[in-house]
Amino acid sequence: MIQRARAGPVTFGEFVEVIQDDEKADLIDGVIHVASPENIEHNDLVSWLTTILRLFVEQCRLGRVMVNKVAFRLADKTAPEPDVAFVRAGRERIIKPGYVDGPPDLAIEIVSPDSAERDYGEKRVRYETAQVLEYWIIDPEQRRATFYGLEPTGFVDLQPVEHVFRSRVLPGFALDTRWLWQRPLPDTLPIVQGLLESAK
Repeated sequence: MIQRARAGPVTFGEFVEVIQDDEKADLIDGVIHVASPENIEHNDLVSWLTTILRLFVEQCRLGRVMVNKVAFRLADKTAPEPDVAFVRAGRERIIKPGYVDGPPDLAIEIVSPDSAERDYGEKRVRYETAQVLEYWIIDPEQRRATFYGLEPTGFVDLQPVEHVFRSRVLPGFALDTRWLWQRPLPDTLPIVQGLLESAK
């Protein structure tokens, strides 16, 4: 995705007024970064991951999964829109019409060449400061998935074991990172069925 930056500083209230419903953008330290349309691979990966997470979360009644174009107000001048996000049950009061007033419990960013610096740098710092419990960075070009978990001292790197990452935030959820690089992506239904069976 090619990003265009609009000069700031911009407040969250101004951000909500400026950005149209069909635009995906991030407000980082008062600067708006608007994304151009996704490429097909990026879109496919976001859709695939969202399907798995949403079905798993719904069946286990864990909370809400949101995808694209949902702003999470972390501070007055910072409101990223993760590619995929999760808010735990019991925190759903922060979900308002049109935005979320607080951090997600899980934020996921799918890296594109133009978003890499923000995803690995600025957004990582902002999510850590806002006490996001898990942050996943999925980088299709580098075929790399990075997982951070929040500790009292800040983010720590969570390593998959034999390619399998087990989420702390989503009890029973396991992601085989090799699935991310398969083309076509593996069927979602058998994956979800297997996760739900294991979670019993």
